Amino acid sequence: MHEYPATLRIVEVADARARAAGARRVVRIRLDVGDASGYVGDSVHLYFDPCAAGTLCEGAELEIRRIRVKMRCRSCGDLFERIPLSFDCPACGGEGEPTRIGREFDVVSIDVE
Repeated sequence: MHEYPATLRIVEVADARARAAGARRVVRIRLDVGDASGYVGDSVHLYFDPCAAGTLCEGAELEIRRIRVKMRCRSCGDLFERIPLSFDCPACGGEGEPTRIGREFDVVSIDVE
């Protein structure tokens, strides 16, 4: 449910930027949503149309790229997706440590016309 205010804010920012650029409408908004961000891309999609109603974002395409969580091996440095219940690197068997990859919740671009 916390996706609603986040989606509303995305629409507000995109609408304001489009107006400042003199655009007629927002065509597409691209987001990166990490699996560990605390946000669910499907919920953002669900709220987008109601939040966009009456703004320059109404009718825009919302493109969400899912970013999977990655670990970094302490031994060999490889990045890898964590296997449930394991922190072992598939390349060398070393211990993985958390990274920031998969925590993103970012507006990547706003396309206007």
